[in-house]
Amino acid sequence: MRGRTLCTMAAFLFAASLTAYAAQGLTTKKDDSFQTSVPNAILIDPDSDSVLFEKNGDQLVAPASLAKLMTLEFVFNEIKQGRLKLSDEFTISENAWRQGGAPSHGSTMFAAIHSRVSLDDLIHGIIVDSANDACIAIAEALAGSETAFGDMLTKRAREIGLEKSTFTNSTGYSDPNLRVTVRELAELARHIIQTYPDFYPYFAAREFTWNNIRQQNRNPLLTMDIGADGLKTGETAEAGFNLVGSAVADNLRLIVVVAGAKSEKERAEEARKLLDWGFHGFESRVLFAEGQTIGEAKVFGGDLSYVPLIARGTIRVMVPRNGGERLVARLIYTGPVPAPVRKGQAIGKLKVWRGGNLALEVPLQAAEEVGAGGMTGRAMDAATELMIGLFRAGVDRL
Repeated sequence: MRGRTLCTMAAFLFAASLTAYAAQGLTTKKDDSFQTSVPNAILIDPDSDSVLFEKNGDQLVAPASLAKLMTLEFVFNEIKQGRLKLSDEFTISENAWRQGGAPSHGSTMFAAIHSRVSLDDLIHGIIVDSANDACIAIAEALAGSETAFGDMLTKRAREIGLEKSTFTNSTGYSDPNLRVTVRELAELARHIIQTYPDFYPYFAAREFTWNNIRQQNRNPLLTMDIGADGLKTGETAEAGFNLVGSAVADNLRLIVVVAGAKSEKERAEEARKLLDWGFHGFESRVLFAEGQTIGEAKVFGGDLSYVPLIARGTIRVMVPRNGGERLVARLIYTGPVPAPVRKGQAIGKLKVWRGGNLALEVPLQAAEEVGAGGMTGRAMDAATELMIGLFRAGVDRL
């Protein structure tokens, strides 16, 4: 029956790959020793998109000022598309000043009421000072209101693959409908790092001065001498103490997210502990080379019965240095895939589990074209699908 989800394993390819891992001592005992005290956390390698550790990674939580990362991504994209310039000036309205400036007693860059501030300075204020006045000024200029800008952020989040997170304002102010997951915050950080290399260095700035007031970057990782160069902290009574951070050691970059910590100290300690554990405990290995056939998808009505599937590049996975969890890989797609099939057409995903945790998920595409088959072949495919459907229906009634 067309439309059902098929889970298949390219048995020989996967077995060969996992056998190779076993020969290198990579499928030995499972290590359950690492723990974290925070309720939500994730650690990823952005290069391979491997998940090294996660705890409640898909639970919706309040982001606090981590929501400002979505505001920044939106602005970076507008600049990249040529719709904004760093030299553009934005007005600090009375609302932005009262709700996000000095009178609010919250995080602010202390921009003066009715002053005009360049976008470049507003970005620095958001990153270093976590400036709510800067965020509100941008939201009002681009959307007219915080509510409208929140809708724009949610739409943009879907465009870059964040399926669960919902934004209602530019600042991260508490709202019952403002929710994210630590997995998607890690993916957002990964997207920013890889898509906007010209802007990512802004996150490493240690201080920023505006209106003769110098403020220090709130990210505790930047002062720890661990190769940290981003990204953002946040805290509210509702959210607790949150952090999205990234660091590089020995040419390996990791991204860490912690949410719901009870204090600034716990937030900093747990984030550093996760990074240390990742840098010292894991290494990158190639699972499938670029262009290597990963598996095949069944084709309906084509001049070929199957189409080989490949990824866009090399597939790497992070594995424990001293021997860790067993790797299990599955090819998942909806099929059979109706012909014609074009080369490069998206078809399913490769999912890799390390132990009991999903470590990697990679989109797959057709490696070659498959044309429409003749009437005889199409009739045989239809008959086969009918028999499979009848068999499945019979099994379901048992």
